[in-house]
Amino acid sequence: MANVTKSGITRGERAGRPGEPLTPAEEEKLLVRRAQEGDASAYEELVRTHQRRVLGVVGGILRGSEDVEDVAQQALAKAYFSIRGFDLRSAFGTWLYKIAVNECWDYLRKKKVRRLVYEADLSEEQVRKLDSVPEYSFGDWRPREDAGRRVEQRQLVERLLGELEEKDQLMLVMKEVEGFSVEEIGEVLGLNINTVKVRLFRARGRLMEIYRKRLHKRPLPRPGIK
Repeated sequence: MANVTKSGITRGERAGRPGEPLTPAEEEKLLVRRAQEGDASAYEELVRTHQRRVLGVVGGILRGSEDVEDVAQQALAKAYFSIRGFDLRSAFGTWLYKIAVNECWDYLRKKKVRRLVYEADLSEEQVRKLDSVPEYSFGDWRPREDAGRRVEQRQLVERLLGELEEKDQLMLVMKEVEGFSVEEIGEVLGLNINTVKVRLFRARGRLMEIYRKRLHKRPLPRPGIK
């Protein structure tokens, strides 16, 4: 068995690097080890690092729910009480996001919450703004106008996300909003990389189909009428 330092890092991992500062991954392992030993301040530091993404993942599943923050906090609390069993050979973030996802599914089962569907049609102005969103490029569009326009476009696309199934929403939020890699999504959701790629492609396609359907519902203006 490899020798492990107080930080939880194997001596082999530090071999050939005497005196060098810890990498971010090694610093996180140190914090995890301290948290496993009962250091609450170390866990608070871990929470500060991962809290935004946890909220993003939970919000991606429980869109429109007033309980997003409560469920996120519950996931963080559950991770705190389970951290002694965490395997330092794994990525702490992946382990934490898995707990958050499972906490969301438990919440939905208990509450029997149905997915949120926006019934109100988008305004003509909103549809016009969405025209600049390229097909299959939800996460990569880069409007060249001011920051306010970028915020508006993102809000409109997120509104359309509300009409997707929860698992499609989660895929897109994790990849396009929270910036998870395909590999990270696979680890969190227990899927292989090819499956993640296929599901992301299909989820993007469904998003654009919803957009097209809403766009086609708009009656064409009659000549001479503004």
